[in-house]
Amino acid sequence: MLNTYRALLRGSRLEWREQAPPEISEKQAVPVEVTVLVDARFSSQRASDTGERMAAALEKLAASGAVSDIEDPVGWQREIRRDRPLPGRS
Repeated sequence: MLNTYRALLRGSRLEWREQAPPEISEKQAVPVEVTVLVDARFSSQRASDTGERMAAALEKLAASGAVSDIEDPVGWQREIRRDRPLPGRS
């Protein structure tokens, strides 16, 4: 019989996402097969790529001079944020 339970693998230990399966006991070994699910949200490569893409986009924006006409960046930011409340602030 095949049962599927959700868990996270940390090193050599499984951490159950929900309640541990009833067949699992601390005193007895149970044979398992683990399928590693590739999830881009948890990939360190994705984080690295995102940072590189963000840096490239900011460099391109700076090179275009698109925001060079803003004389007072702090005042501009306050004006932009004035139309919406910020979380945790009055």
